[in-house]
Amino acid sequence: MRAAIIALLLALAASPAEAAAIDGASLGLAWALPFAAILLSIALLPVLAPHFWHHHYGKVAAACGAAFLLPFAAIFGLKAAGAEIAFVLLQEYLPFIILLLALYTTGGGVLLRGTLVGTPGTNTAILAIGTVLASIMGTTGASMLLIRPMLRANAGRRHRVHSFVFFIFLVSNIGGSLTPIGDPPLYLGFLKGVSFFWPTQHLFWPFLLCAGVLLALYWALDSVLYARETPLAAPAVREPLSITGWPNVALIGVVVLGVLMQGIWTPGPVVLLGETVGIERLVGMGIFLAVTAASLALTPRALREENGFGWGAMAEVAKLFAAIFLCMGPVLAILKAGPAGAAAALVALTSDAAGQPIPAVYFWLTGALSSFLDNAPTYLVFFNLAGGDPAYLMTQGALTLAAVSAGAVFMGANSYIGNAPNFMVKAIVEESGVRMPSFFAYCGIAAVVLLPLFVLVTLIFFL
Repeated sequence: MRAAIIALLLALAASPAEAAAIDGASLGLAWALPFAAILLSIALLPVLAPHFWHHHYGKVAAACGAAFLLPFAAIFGLKAAGAEIAFVLLQEYLPFIILLLALYTTGGGVLLRGTLVGTPGTNTAILAIGTVLASIMGTTGASMLLIRPMLRANAGRRHRVHSFVFFIFLVSNIGGSLTPIGDPPLYLGFLKGVSFFWPTQHLFWPFLLCAGVLLALYWALDSVLYARETPLAAPAVREPLSITGWPNVALIGVVVLGVLMQGIWTPGPVVLLGETVGIERLVGMGIFLAVTAASLALTPRALREENGFGWGAMAEVAKLFAAIFLCMGPVLAILKAGPAGAAAALVALTSDAAGQPIPAVYFWLTGALSSFLDNAPTYLVFFNLAGGDPAYLMTQGALTLAAVSAGAVFMGANSYIGNAPNFMVKAIVEESGVRMPSFFAYCGIAAVVLLPLFVLVTLIFFL
């Protein structure tokens, strides 16, 4: 660990401006091993060594990051390592984690009071509302707003884990498919020039199919399980539903405006640590940090305590995703190298013999990789692989862009790490004392429920 820290400091101290970006064509598949290590750690250690994982997951994440960075620095030099750290830090990790922090803090400052009894009808209504809100306030914001009311409503239920699994499917992923605010991949597309309402127009019917099928399936499953339980007693006094923490609702609106601002206002770039960063991106991060500070200042501590708010979930996401972003760099570089990279056989599947893109393949490849890589940079890889011209992709290439967009957003639900809200919801639910499925168990449930649905989406929309 000391060697890793020293290497990180030396790499950051090096002048990244003189270093070249990772050349994916020069990397073999062995460079994916640190990424595989962090994935397997997340999957296995909470099951095999839960006490160790709970106390040392940050050290495990740091060790996996060092397993990539130390050999990279030794082979390509400290300047190249410094450039990679600067790229991950400024272009990917900080924008990602600061936006999550703002939504996590503001969402945790909004308290939905009132009597909620976890009947199938109530639970389905919460899921439906969250699915709609996800495209308005983001999957993270909607998840943080509604996961605690969902927990309270089902506190007396014996069968309740399935509710939180479907919550991840719908609120934390599929619900965010209609606007750039909804999910990070679409936000990156917006920054690349895809019009704001393009996803609304082209993903509405796939979204409606997935949401409708999953809500109907959930209602049927929850009805069967609810019938096997002792009916929940009706409360003696029913408290009407009300929202407390309105300043945080306004602050969520500021976050939405901050996201929109970055796609509309482009004053030019600046250079930091050798990286060219848009001023609007820096201003956006400043807005999100200010929103976080304002939320902490304006929200009474008693309200957050009543809401069950804590920093554990945010800390876990921040530490684990730092390693995930760093270790997935060479994997994405290999994919970006296209036919010249070690994943050439995979890339070749995206086009037919005439060189025309195959939307169904784009849907499944983008989705499969988004299940385990972060879905935002995966979206960019396949966006660029499809040509990278937003004017063309929104018109003649609309079916391909829709396939990439749907794959990145929908299939982020296939694992806990496909989208950051998944891991946050899991952590919050477990903090409340409910044991969620293990990594592989969750993936198995997702495969059984979601993959047949995605096959149907393919047959109807992408063939």
